[in-house]
Amino acid sequence: MKVDIHPKYTEATITCACGNVVKTRSTVKEMHVNSCSACHPFFTGQAKYIDTEGRVERFRKRYGARTAAK
Repeated sequence: MKVDIHPKYTEATITCACGNVVKTRSTVKEMHVNSCSACHPFFTGQAKYIDTEGRVERFRKRYGARTAAK
């Protein structure tokens, strides 16, 4: 490993838009993010899956006549 070419790996603070603060280690001292695991809908369980067109029904309508049981 070459001497004096690598960035310093120090303690870092990651601040989310929701106010959550995470302490970690990084080469960047301070980071600001838009969403984190405390506020993102996927991690909080508030994610909603909306299937407005009925993808399965649309697939069956389009390709249902072509597929035959073998």
